[in-house]
Amino acid sequence: MTNSFPPETATRRVRAALMHKVCGDEEMFALGASIARVVEMASSDDQGTHDLAYYVVSDPALTQRILRLSNTIQYRPVASTPVTTISRAISLLGFDNVKTTALAMLLVDALASSEHAASVRVELEASLCASLVGREMARHSFFQGAEEAAICALFKNVAPLLVASHEHDRYREISALVAGGKHTVGQASQMILGCSYDALSQAVLGEWKIPDLIVRAQAALPPGGVRVAANRGEWMRQVASFGLDVARLLGRTHEPANSLEAQALLARYGEALDLDRERMLDLMSSVQEGMRGLLESMNMQPTPKSEPKDEGSGLPNVLLLATLDAGEEEQEGSHPSGKPKNARDLLLAGVQDVTLLRASGQGKVNDVVLAVLETLYSALGFRFATVCLKDAKSGQYRARVALGEDSARLQAGFAFPLAPHRDLFHLAMENDADLMISDAGSPKIRDLLPEWHRKLLPDAKSFIVLPLVVGKVQLGLFYADRSATAEEGVPPDETALIKALKGQVLAALAP
Repeated sequence: MTNSFPPETATRRVRAALMHKVCGDEEMFALGASIARVVEMASSDDQGTHDLAYYVVSDPALTQRILRLSNTIQYRPVASTPVTTISRAISLLGFDNVKTTALAMLLVDALASSEHAASVRVELEASLCASLVGREMARHSFFQGAEEAAICALFKNVAPLLVASHEHDRYREISALVAGGKHTVGQASQMILGCSYDALSQAVLGEWKIPDLIVRAQAALPPGGVRVAANRGEWMRQVASFGLDVARLLGRTHEPANSLEAQALLARYGEALDLDRERMLDLMSSVQEGMRGLLESMNMQPTPKSEPKDEGSGLPNVLLLATLDAGEEEQEGSHPSGKPKNARDLLLAGVQDVTLLRASGQGKVNDVVLAVLETLYSALGFRFATVCLKDAKSGQYRARVALGEDSARLQAGFAFPLAPHRDLFHLAMENDADLMISDAGSPKIRDLLPEWHRKLLPDAKSFIVLPLVVGKVQLGLFYADRSATAEEGVPPDETALIKALKGQVLAALAP
């Protein structure tokens, strides 16, 4: 009989080519760097929460999807106000949930392939579903730091994702071997790639500098019944494997309860993970509900289980989520300046969001400041927004956080002396006057703009300045601008809401 499998030299070339793409391809390098950055964010301190919130709001598409997820029925009570800021989304969903969701969405964006969309979609759904299984298992675990199980499970399927999107012919060969019923996934991937999917996942995550605990959790489990884990690392490994197995089952059927596969999963993992039939079915039900909300948040409609997966069907515009949200806000349109026509409604939602954040007792000063900045930036359609605070050590007011176009460069340059000067920014703080400048090009306004502002933001055509003054102490200001004039102005009701937002920050800053 002729051997239909590729020779060892060929499998080595496939494995080497794929690893070269992961290590050398610019997009894959950027994905790995982004994933490593999010994974490193710690959940044990306020700085970790602030870093995660800042990371999310710096990506408009990611922001929209996290907010959509936090407004699904599963997370937001029907009677509560809509969630409009990432700070409140983190408070509502939980740090680890938002962190894992952000990682999942990075995979969705980076690995979506129009050429092999159907295969990639299958693997993406399996990854997302596995992460939800990990999250559910973590909720009932006594291990400290069990929440990382969701991340371990998410990455358990990273190798099939990469092969489906970058070496699709090899992916089809592996799938064909598995479908023949004579080879496991591990055996088939070893034959075609020269290493198993699990080993490839470990290699990729190692290249991305992911923590060892997560990398080790990708290792394959021995066949047969799984024993109770002796430590957290072993438990993570079991959950990652179980999560992907459950995801594969749910990917094939909406009714897993009485299937032979479900019985096999229970026999394999039941003792180790403290599962009986009722608990496992409850878990699957929760995961299915969670998947509906997660897919909805990404504008990914669930794939019908009976529908053939046509290779030309394509992912449903995953990369265009930032512009294809069909909500009421986008339908109402914007002014020529870019300011949304329903700015009042967006500002009101932001005020409610920030008020709830402070009332919950969980909103630190940084969280409140970021939530207000985020609301101003999105509700009023600015292209750049920052909060500038006093830095006595350097003798300057310096931008501490910024959103929008080229925000890193602009934040670094947005600084001016503490010493009083007759320019627009010092005058605004000295008089505690909120300024809404509709045309920055008018001669009288230009005369009051300092040289540093004209050089840093030469194309700022309209902007606002909101001084932060507690008592008579000038602490800094909010600044946000557009590259177009704002002839529509700011009506009284919007002005009142802007002042209410600023008032929340002042209350948080007050001693």
